[in-house]
Amino acid sequence: MPVTYKIDTSRKLIRTKCSGNVTLPEVVDHFRELARDPECPEYLDVLLDLSEETSLPATSQLQSVAYEIMRIQQRVRFGLCAVVAERDALYGMLRIFAVTAEDYFQAISVFRTCHEAEVWLGLQEPTLNKVS
Repeated sequence: MPVTYKIDTSRKLIRTKCSGNVTLPEVVDHFRELARDPECPEYLDVLLDLSEETSLPATSQLQSVAYEIMRIQQRVRFGLCAVVAERDALYGMLRIFAVTAEDYFQAISVFRTCHEAEVWLGLQEPTLNKVS
């Protein structure tokens, strides 16, 4: 599976990993699966790991992903979003995504490593209110 996820219910954190050549329909399917997941709480922070993704999304695809995030808000609201993109081109595209999708998160930022993303999530956590 190119898009996988694991929910840490104690931290209210979803770790989503994209690997290989990821297509827009696969990303849309991910959101549909998440919306049906009985383990999914009403609030989640996001660690989106694209370090193994080989494809490069087009701007229009990023806009479509932002639309899917907006649609799923009826089921789950997202707080913080830390995106990991190591490759230069993907990092740049995900910076564009951060601007496109910023209205659907309390805060969103793009990093080069999972460690940086985890540190940022940990630093932000005490300052933002989470839904119980």
